[in-house]
Amino acid sequence: MQIDDYDGALALWQSADGVQLRSADSREGIARYLTRNPGLSFVAESGGKVVGTIMAGHDGRRGYIQHLAVKAQSRNAGIGSELLRRCLATLKQAGIGKSHVHILSDNHIAREFWIARGWELRDDIDVFSFVNDGDDNA
Repeated sequence: MQIDDYDGALALWQSADGVQLRSADSREGIARYLTRNPGLSFVAESGGKVVGTIMAGHDGRRGYIQHLAVKAQSRNAGIGSELLRRCLATLKQAGIGKSHVHILSDNHIAREFWIARGWELRDDIDVFSFVNDGDDNA
């Protein structure tokens, strides 16, 4: 994935159930992400249009996958599985053997996708988030 893919990727994400966009998904935010994690994010195209995306990064120990999305009309053709395969292969080349993905708890399509591919639903951890907006809440 390159920043030139942003408009097509954004259109896909906006139309995909279960993808929640934030300010970090702005063109500038995605450009920073891609620069920090080169070669780890991919798009699938059909007829010159983006029909699938996956983004990944890592912290040196664990991989983190975001925005695996496939256009509804293109699902069940192996696009999501191939994007995931490529992503995990590049993470492995970077020395990353374990990855995580966060999905919204009511995203049943994503839940089924990940479980069908052998990913484990963790119930032993909770995720906390903090928005650093300049307040001293930390």
